[in-house]
Amino acid sequence: MGLWPNSRTDSRSEQYFYWLINITCYGLITFLFIPCALYVFLEIEDTYGKLKQFGPLIFCVMAFVKYYFLIVHKTDIRECVEQIKWDWQNITHAKDRKIMITNAYLGRKMVIICTFFMYSGFVFYYVAIPISVGRIATNENLTFIPLVFPFSRFIIDTYHSPTNEIVFFMQLLAGALMHGITSAACSLAAAFAIHACGQMQVLINWLDHLIDGRSDMSEQVDDRISDVVCQHVKVLKFLSLAERTLQQISFAEFLGCTMDICLVGYYIIMESKANDITSSVTYSILLLSLIFNIFVFCYIGEIVAEQCRKIGEMLYMIEWYRLPGNKKLCCILIIAMSNSSIKLTAGNIVELSISTFTDVVKTAVSFLNVLRRTT
Repeated sequence: MGLWPNSRTDSRSEQYFYWLINITCYGLITFLFIPCALYVFLEIEDTYGKLKQFGPLIFCVMAFVKYYFLIVHKTDIRECVEQIKWDWQNITHAKDRKIMITNAYLGRKMVIICTFFMYSGFVFYYVAIPISVGRIATNENLTFIPLVFPFSRFIIDTYHSPTNEIVFFMQLLAGALMHGITSAACSLAAAFAIHACGQMQVLINWLDHLIDGRSDMSEQVDDRISDVVCQHVKVLKFLSLAERTLQQISFAEFLGCTMDICLVGYYIIMESKANDITSSVTYSILLLSLIFNIFVFCYIGEIVAEQCRKIGEMLYMIEWYRLPGNKKLCCILIIAMSNSSIKLTAGNIVELSISTFTDVVKTAVSFLNVLRRTT
């Protein structure tokens, strides 16, 4: 998708190739959005028909915004990746490595589940529904494949072959791209946050041996304190960089998922009334994928904040009173930084936490009730 941060040593031709991929991806998303938006506002008359297309259009806008900010923050993403590589290359103790491996497995599982839900929704929405409907016959002895995103007749007539097949294939490609962008953004957030949590757990492990030392640590307490402070500062800088990289993407996910959860819930109710089992199952899977996406963003924000607090708690629980002289004062600064450390936010407006996730779900359900009463 042209999102992976290219190296500083890439040639000009490779940079041009990346730009070509970016332009192509922007074009595919626009190819879905503009014809469908024109169709909704110029050709559809019934209310449910319009509402049924608002959800996919919002998803298009979300994908476009997330793709844009992933490209804008390529440099920050590269710095985060380089920091992760450095952390893995410079780990020495077996217990610290085990902590990092455990967190890496957790991050990988979250990435796999996120991708599974995203592409399950893609397969059902872009493939299962058109197959279940089959080719539609018109009064003019024409048969055509029903398009997932309606195409405005003011742009092109998609009833005739091969235009119908070409447009259907292009929409399939654009749909795979949009779901890929969503799963990439979610996976990137999970990977960065889980790595930061692993580094904080390593720091907590160091604090446990701050007084008496460990085989791979310096014999001087001053050096051990210095290592702890440097590790804490490094983790905070990494979190600050990850927050700067992901806050706009998180905000787009926060707003988009709130609206789409409401709309998709409404579609499930309406399709169930119409006894359309395929559509009901498809929208149910899409609803699960949307809920899981926003849950991942809120969950990683929660565990990052929790691990930050644990650093201060752990430092207070060790035998800090055994530190000689004024060396005890370093504990005060670390505890203070732990209590006021960086938190992941959506657009620097909403703090990502489990309570935020419940607020999103409650807000979506409230909008759904209003929508049901209104229509």
